[in-house]
Amino acid sequence: MFLYQLREYYVYLTLPAMGFAVLIALAGISLLKGRKNTTNRLFALICFLGALINFDVALVSFLADRDLALILDRLTYLFFVFGIPVYIHFVHSFLGITTRRWLERAAYLFSAVLFPLTQTRYFITGFHEYSFGIIGQAGPAYSVFATAGGCAVLYCIITLYRGMTGTSDNHYRNRIKYVLVGLGLTSFLIMLNFFPVTGFNIYPMGNLSFLPALVLAVGVLKYDLLDMGALLRKGTLYFILTGILTAFYVLVIYLFNVYFMEKTTPHSVALPLALALLIVLFFNPMRERIQMFVERSLFMGTYDYRKTLRNISNRMTTLLRIDEIADYLTTSLDAALNAEKVSFLLCSRERETIGLCAGQGRDASVTTVSRERTSVAPFFERRKEPLIRSSLERLSLRSGERKALSGLLEVTGAELLVPVLYRGVLSGLIALGEKRSGRIYVHEDVELLTTVANQTAIAVENAERYRKIENINLELEEKVARRTAALQEALDEKERTQQQLIRSESLAAIGQLVAGTAHELNNPLASASSLIETSIESAGGWLPPGREADDMIDDLRFSLKELKRAGNIVKSLLDLSRQTSTYVETVDIHHVIGDALRILHNCYKNREIEMILDFAEDLPAVEGNFANLGQVFLNIIRNAVEALPERGGTITLTTRHERETGRISVICGDTGQGIDDDIISEIFNPFFTTKAPGKGTGLGLYISHEIVKRHEGNIHVRNEAGRGAVVTVELPCKRGE
Repeated sequence: MFLYQLREYYVYLTLPAMGFAVLIALAGISLLKGRKNTTNRLFALICFLGALINFDVALVSFLADRDLALILDRLTYLFFVFGIPVYIHFVHSFLGITTRRWLERAAYLFSAVLFPLTQTRYFITGFHEYSFGIIGQAGPAYSVFATAGGCAVLYCIITLYRGMTGTSDNHYRNRIKYVLVGLGLTSFLIMLNFFPVTGFNIYPMGNLSFLPALVLAVGVLKYDLLDMGALLRKGTLYFILTGILTAFYVLVIYLFNVYFMEKTTPHSVALPLALALLIVLFFNPMRERIQMFVERSLFMGTYDYRKTLRNISNRMTTLLRIDEIADYLTTSLDAALNAEKVSFLLCSRERETIGLCAGQGRDASVTTVSRERTSVAPFFERRKEPLIRSSLERLSLRSGERKALSGLLEVTGAELLVPVLYRGVLSGLIALGEKRSGRIYVHEDVELLTTVANQTAIAVENAERYRKIENINLELEEKVARRTAALQEALDEKERTQQQLIRSESLAAIGQLVAGTAHELNNPLASASSLIETSIESAGGWLPPGREADDMIDDLRFSLKELKRAGNIVKSLLDLSRQTSTYVETVDIHHVIGDALRILHNCYKNREIEMILDFAEDLPAVEGNFANLGQVFLNIIRNAVEALPERGGTITLTTRHERETGRISVICGDTGQGIDDDIISEIFNPFFTTKAPGKGTGLGLYISHEIVKRHEGNIHVRNEAGRGAVVTVELPCKRGE
């Protein structure tokens, strides 16, 4: 009887057995290879429940004991009744939906209510025997469960479809598509078992669930639905497919043997001969066709591995510039792998940075990448393997590495980072975005990229050495040019120095002459002043009163005033020309500025120049050299006067005392046109002048700068919008030891 049933139902048994094998394999892969997160656990549980119902269908037809079959059938539904909430929970978790927890709780509550009924006749009452096999007979509770299950399947299919159409991520869309087709169709076919279970003589479509389950398996391997980061290897996949095909043929041979064992003699050669012909005529051609199908659907991409590698390697040896290497590398990989974005990041050991060198694909030309080398280099130098985005969460990383790597993946838009290592040191990174086809990077892709990365490391190192040799040659040429220019400059400087020395000697001689003349003028000025004072006193006694006497006395007083003014000018000349080497004199800055203004009065008295003096009343004296500081302010005020236009202007002299720092400030501002920004940094250089030839030595501000530095002070110039140039002199009240 058993052999008869086995012969009668072997086709019926084979299909659910295959469904069981595929679904249980998917559950195992999800648990063993996938991340231990909620989505993977739910996926594994759904596959397990699907495998369980397939196993139940096969087992019921296989067992001759109907009572035992009924017990096992009801035990199966003890678990399968929770397929509704698990399915809804998985779809929500897979799509990241967190706002419908109430629906999940309601589904779990519904299954919990049906849970005790699964072991009663209200759920499965017995069996239907059809021509194709045996299947359970539904009770009223089963009908309620099947109706709710159909609604749940419909809801999940609609939700997955909306998620697929609502995303612009090609890779994510393909993942949802495979879940929608694979898992959605599998659950839909299993739910169609409702019809034969409720008495319709229809073949149970759930037995065909292995077909969409195979689609789902392809999606798991092809699009990494479980975020395992596992790279699909041809050899591994072919081994698995060959094993499945072999198991199928073993089953066929076994059933063939069972079917014919009663009709042939024990030592007949007909059966071995028939099996041999079956393998030769059917097994090998099918294996080759399956291999070709897998090659076309999974691995036949857009490039020939060896040809691409040979072309890239040959071309790399001819390139001697890093930018050329980067451009060729990204262009070649973009054409070969058809990625949305390919970038080459160069790792600079000198500046300790990682930056974008070249890029191809969507938005690659505008990508800005800048990372510290030390944040990611130790990881790749330690790991020495490519990094896949989906595997980042599973890696054990050092402090800060996860954040740095996540940031690098985000800013480059990369799904895969391939390190370019030279002698174990990171030289760069090849960053590849998603494939435009939505496929994942398989093992052959990574092998190609790893080999190309090794070639790139050698090419980059050669280019770096070539750059250094070029730089040495350029430096030698620049040194020769600089030496030649320096020699010419020295000759020109010698000529200028000779002229400036002659001019300086002349100025020194004139200064001595002025000092001597001023000293000699003091005596006649003093005598004349004394005589006029005596005359004024005497004239009051002997001149008769009247207008003429008053006019004469006024004239004498005016003459005395002018003589005193001349005396003050002479005194200022003497003070400012006095040469001493001491810097600890007590100097009244207001007095110094006053002497400078008196000497320069002739320079501006005939022009409409307004001189505004804003002196601080509490300005303390400073320690310094009176004559040298007088020379500083003479130069500054003269430059301000000469900077004003012919129609005149305003010069403001301000003094301030900064009590906190123990320093004073003298600020000279004018309303001239100011100083060009491109030369303002050069005005304190010796012999630098903007005046016409013969009108300036270029030493005024340079000497002023040196004098202020000797006084341990600072002098600086700035432009003030709408007000010309502002010169500020800062001096300490007390000099250091």
